[in-house]
Amino acid sequence: MSEDLQSLLEKINRDGVEKAQAESDRIIAEAKAKAAAIVKEANEAAAAAKADAEKSALDYQARAAETVKQAARDTVIEVKDAVTALLEKILAKDVDKALADEKTVTALVADAIKGLTGSVEVAAPARLASALKAQLAAQPNVKVVLDEALDTGFAVKLDGGRVEHAFTGEVIAGELAKRLRPDLAALLK
Repeated sequence: MSEDLQSLLEKINRDGVEKAQAESDRIIAEAKAKAAAIVKEANEAAAAAKADAEKSALDYQARAAETVKQAARDTVIEVKDAVTALLEKILAKDVDKALADEKTVTALVADAIKGLTGSVEVAAPARLASALKAQLAAQPNVKVVLDEALDTGFAVKLDGGRVEHAFTGEVIAGELAKRLRPDLAALLK
């Protein structure tokens, strides 16, 4: 009987060990499956986070590029406006200087009134009025009047003052600037 008992004990022991081994294998397999699922989920979350970060980076890069593009365009516009204003100021100064010269103004007045008939009135600042009176004295239909409002240049009035053509520094410089602006804009592009 002792041999049967011994064999029974060994069988129980073997069954217990096999059962424990099977349970252990099942627990290990389950743990490995859970670990694989956690790793897979973590990899998917990392991939999604990476994709979001890359998209955000691309969006930021596009916005930054657009901002730089706008800043460059604004800078070009500001520089263009500053250069245009500077050139217009220089132009106005040079036109005023030219219109302060008696010879230049008398020649311009002679050209402006050439061919005009009827009563013509030329308005000029005090410093140019006497030179114009002397130059135009031979023309009976032309009268030179003093105009304190004029700083440079002159104005020609016709038809009793109803029609007036101004040839002042401001008007001439404005017209020249208007005609030069397209060429200047092309140069500044």
